[in-house]
Amino acid sequence: MSDCSGAEVFALQVLGHSMAPEFDEGEIIVIEPDGALRDGSFVLAQLDGEWLFRQLRRKGEGWALHALNPAFAPRALPDLAAVRGVVIQKARPGRRRASKSYL
Repeated sequence: MSDCSGAEVFALQVLGHSMAPEFDEGEIIVIEPDGALRDGSFVLAQLDGEWLFRQLRRKGEGWALHALNPAFAPRALPDLAAVRGVVIQKARPGRRRASKSYL
């Protein structure tokens, strides 16, 4: 068995409702660790020991992580080093035609 590179694409299941209505709980998101970051990208970040799935937004000279659900407050990012990957695709388990690409 070979070791996995830190830059390999991986998939996660969406938990919770912070990114609704675009991403529903139970959907599968595909993450590209070396994906291009830009304003509006959906990202996976590690901030203060917590993993967050949010939308990356430009805030003045800096960046913030925004939930699509307004019940969740935005989180300021000290820098982009906290971002661990960019969502490139989502899919609903068992529904092949319910996938969407974010490239």
